[in-house]
Formats: sequence, C-alpha cells, structure tokens
Amino acid sequence: MNDSRLGGLAWIAAAVGFLATMSVHPTGHDLFQPGHLEAGARIARIAHALALVSLPLAFLGALALARRLDSPQRTAIAALVVYGFALTAVMLAAIASGFVGPAVIEDSLDGPQVASEVWKALMHYNWALNQACAQVYVVGSSVAILLWSLAIARTRALATGLGIFGLVLAPLTILALLSGHIRLDVHGFGLIVVGQALWSISAGVSLWRRGGGATSGA
Repeated sequence: MNDSRLGGLAWIAAAVGFLATMSVHPTGHDLFQPGHLEAGARIARIAHALALVSLPLAFLGALALARRLDSPQRTAIAALVVYGFALTAVMLAAIASGFVGPAVIEDSLDGPQVASEVWKALMHYNWALNQACAQVYVVGSSVAILLWSLAIARTRALATGLGIFGLVLAPLTILALLSGHIRLDVHGFGLIVVGQALWSISAGVSLWRRGGGATSGA
C-alpha cells in the first residue's frame, strides 16, 4: 500500500475520531448537574483522549496530502506547517477541556467554601485558555484547507470538487468565527468539526483513489 493510500486512511480515521469526540462531548452544564460530575468527567476524559489519539492520524493524512500536492511554490508545504501549528493548539484545548477542567471542578467541590472565588477564577482561566486555543485551531486549520484547496484547483492532482469545497468552506468558517456567528461551545465547535471532517474524509477518499503516481507542480 503506497503513501497516498495510507495517508487517505489516516485522514478518514482522524475525521471519524473527531466526529466521535464531538458526539459524546459533555457540556459544562452536564458536569455541574448534581450527581453527574463523576460520570461527566469520565466521559470528558474519554472523549478528549480519543481526540488526542486522532491528532497524529490527522497530521499523517496532512503529510500525505502535502506530498501529493507538493510544487515549487510550496503551497501545500506551507499548508502543512500551518496545520501542524493548528493541531498543537487544539491539542492544548483538548487537554484543558478534557483533563484540566474536570480536575479543577472535582477539586473545587472537595475544597473549602472560602476558596470558591479562587476556584471560579481557575475555571474561568482554563475556559479562556481552551477558547483561545480552539480559535487558533479553527483559523489555522481553515487556512491550511484553503491553501490545499488552491493547490488542488491549480494542479487537479485530486478531485476538483474537493478543491472547490475547500475554497468555499474555509473562508466561510473563518468569517463565521470572526463575525461572532459561531461560538466555540460544544455545538458551535461541533458544527465546524463536521464541516472540516467532511472535507477531510473527501480528501482521504480522493487520496485513496489517486494513490500512487507523481503530480505536476502547482
């Protein structure tokens, strides 16, 4: 099995992992419901562990895509670099949301009431860190998809429809985020994940079908 096909499988597996993460991701309200903290914290850790496992697969898929689309202009390689930074940001967001957040909530409930303001400050800081990292991921991954889609449109090395899809999806995602039309709560971030997962799965399928063979420069 060649690199393109292995990369295609990695893209698809990562996308499925991200979708599975969002499908079971608990909300902050779930964690604070009486008697639900232990189960909610366990689900949060499992969901984000799945996301963390999916990140290397996503990068492997991105690496195969970048190699497939590589050109003297290095558009696809630039996209890979941006995507690598985006994955690092979302890794930090997953750690903050899935492991640090539940631990802080659990400790706050066991701690003395006089320290409640301190716990609230810690939870707010963790939430702010999660949101900042998530924003970096959304913008960075969208820029990467945009650059890859431009390379696809130029070279036709992969399905033309994939390039068109990315050229529409990426700017709309960034615009929706920056304009405030999408908030990065579970539902808003989940919507972005679904859109990007559809592109990633399409990229994986296209890599699989076009597996092997050299491409012309973009």
